[in-house]
Amino acid sequence: MEKYTPRLQQLYRDEIVDALRKQFEYDNVMEVPRLLKVVVNKGVGDAVANKKSLTDAVEEVRRITGQHPATSKARKSVSNFKLREGMPIGVHVTLRGNRMWEFVDRLVTLALPRVRDFKGIPDRSFDGRGNYTLGIKEQIIFPEINIDKVEKIGGMDITFVTSAKTDAEALALLKLIGLPFVRRETAAAEAA
Repeated sequence: MEKYTPRLQQLYRDEIVDALRKQFEYDNVMEVPRLLKVVVNKGVGDAVANKKSLTDAVEEVRRITGQHPATSKARKSVSNFKLREGMPIGVHVTLRGNRMWEFVDRLVTLALPRVRDFKGIPDRSFDGRGNYTLGIKEQIIFPEINIDKVEKIGGMDITFVTSAKTDAEALALLKLIGLPFVRRETAAAEAA
């Protein structure tokens, strides 16, 4: 039986590695940046007052990623928000391997094109170490979510952790993977 390889991972091995080697003139194939993991994080601010919202968030992230998420707990007590240390306030999941590649493929080909008035994602959210965080405003862009059963529309953060040493290398990697970044001249024209 043949081992399954996701479509995007095969594309990375066959074409993206060579393209990045030529662009950044790497001597060794192991220097080429790669996608290490994808972290999906959904904060649930009203989990303090409404326990069902946390359960809904767990189910939504599980449907979107195909993996059961872990619960994030508050590190500090904040009296203004009626928040106590240790209370659940969000969910997160870390994707690696085939699940990671399949999720990125679905995000690029199915979910992002469903965003209303979509012009591309900003290229300003790099952290200086080659990692990129994408904020999504509505979870309903994912086809796995049934809009009729959603009680509250909320967003999530998707972080792409790469082995790139610089943001330029990570940007080139993510562009070749297929993330639709906004072109600089388009962003500059809209700001004017």
